[in-house]
Amino acid sequence: MQPIFVLVHSPSLGPSTWRPVAEHLAAAGFRVRVPSLLHTGTGGPPFWPRVVEAVRDDLWQVPADSPVTLVAHSNAGLFLPTVSAGLDHPVAGSVFVDAALPALHGDTPAAPPGPLEFLRSMAVDGRLPRWTDWWDEAQTAPMFPDPSVRRAVVEEQPTLPLSYFEQRIPVPGGWDDHPCSYLWFSTAYDGLAAQARERGWAVAHLHQIVDPAGTVRRLVELATTP
Repeated sequence: MQPIFVLVHSPSLGPSTWRPVAEHLAAAGFRVRVPSLLHTGTGGPPFWPRVVEAVRDDLWQVPADSPVTLVAHSNAGLFLPTVSAGLDHPVAGSVFVDAALPALHGDTPAAPPGPLEFLRSMAVDGRLPRWTDWWDEAQTAPMFPDPSVRRAVVEEQPTLPLSYFEQRIPVPGGWDDHPCSYLWFSTAYDGLAAQARERGWAVAHLHQIVDPAGTVRRLVELATTP
């Protein structure tokens, strides 16, 4: 049975970051789900239990024997071990896309000490600005292929509480008992891509929003790599 692609967006952004890729996957005949983390559980911040809940809820109508390939972008990569452990569905593979890597065991901080201090300097009354407001215009503009895509991504961004980045996310033992791989776009993730390669994962390079069709080809290649 062909696995269902489950595209998990960064909690700092929204599901529209995956929409072009989802459309290309569906057009190519793949089943795909894009769970939203924007309104998890009772509407609170996307702490790790609510991320797991959001993905489970999105798959509730999918038969439990249907395998899934989990695909996580950015900070969502830290949640894949707990998501995998919390699903009734067999996980055929995990793909980390320009993503933070979870520890192999124990737990993982949502933000390491250096970035956490940067975030604390921006917080107002315990809440952060939208992700695209963290950076200069020159840094964010090249991330979007056209104004309409940029508008859709920017408008749905949440303003996360600082406490989201202060959480520690558990890492269930043996979470990587299935094929894992890494797809990266920017030089900021070169080090994490190298770590993924050191773990023996397949690694590729491309861009999700700028080239969704190419990203789909890479995702399919990585998802079928033994």
